[in-house]
Amino acid sequence: MAEKRDYYDVLDVPKGAPADEIKRAYRAKARLLHPDVNREDGAEERFKEINEAYEVLGDTDRRATYDRFGHAANGAGNGAGFGGFGGSPFNDLFESFFSGSSGGRRRSGPERGQDLELSLTIAFEEAVSGVDRDVELTRLETCEACDGSRMRDGQTAPRCGTCGGTGEVRRVQQTILGQFMTSAPCTTCQGEGVHVTDPCPGCRGRGRIAKPRTITVTIPAGIDEQATLRLTGEGEAGPSGGLPGNLFVKVRIKPHPLFTRQNKTIQLQVGVNVAQAALGDEIEVDTLDGPVALRVPAGTQGGQQFRLRGKGVPDLRGGDRGDQIVTVQVMTPKHLSDEQRELFEQLAGTLGSEVTHQPNHRGFFDKVKDAFGV
Repeated sequence: MAEKRDYYDVLDVPKGAPADEIKRAYRAKARLLHPDVNREDGAEERFKEINEAYEVLGDTDRRATYDRFGHAANGAGNGAGFGGFGGSPFNDLFESFFSGSSGGRRRSGPERGQDLELSLTIAFEEAVSGVDRDVELTRLETCEACDGSRMRDGQTAPRCGTCGGTGEVRRVQQTILGQFMTSAPCTTCQGEGVHVTDPCPGCRGRGRIAKPRTITVTIPAGIDEQATLRLTGEGEAGPSGGLPGNLFVKVRIKPHPLFTRQNKTIQLQVGVNVAQAALGDEIEVDTLDGPVALRVPAGTQGGQQFRLRGKGVPDLRGGDRGDQIVTVQVMTPKHLSDEQRELFEQLAGTLGSEVTHQPNHRGFFDKVKDAFGV
């Protein structure tokens, strides 16, 4: 197993970096490595790595513990550290030491708001060219009457007398290794650290109100089916002044009546008659940029493909635009006039009636299967 990297190295920040520098470094790397915009090999794993690093370094208490014990504090070392005790009775001791006797990590600040999710269906052309679309949603927002304090006229809620406003109660625990200081959420204020004695009438002491909103979602050109966009801070407001959550938009693309898509390539099928295929012709074919002329050479066979450079899908990361592949199908007429039938009979007399055997275009792996009797 590869050795876990130091979290400070993961985010490229010094060990004594302030919280705002750590946050800026995380956001910069997240924008570069997010799976929606970075399809390089290993990008997803690096994205998970920076998220794991920020979960620790972005939390004051977990960062302090990490600075003291390193990865061993989370049992994340290479089989060593506190996580190596497995199911031994020491597990409960160390979990209590690091997380509090309640089993969850200690509250270090206002809770973050809830993330929201929704689906957005766009046209095939909009996925190729990009578009701004408005979506409507209802989310919890900070009450304007009390500015989230939950108290009438925005008063400051008094501190909890039991925990002194910390939201937790500490106690000394005697163990076989000596005394340890542990903590648990205060049961009097439910870990909030305050008492709402005069609730705000606007939000009824909740600090947040559900409001309908219209959010503009920018769909980048070249987006794929089922891609998910993250709109940072457009989720629900956090309780007690916590950071807002994010809005995740899953994109669905309507099928097109003519075009299909494979990555950056657009596929189109057109039909020509036997005369056009035999003699050649210049035909007009549709593209997403409008109709263009395509020269069909004499002797064109059914299924033959022609490439239109730069008529495909833009690269989501800003590279070259893809191509459009036009597949020509030779359409045999089903209903002939007497004159047409006579002409075809004359042509048939000159072509003869011999059957031409076509070569077997079997691939290498098909031949290997034949050799092994698969």
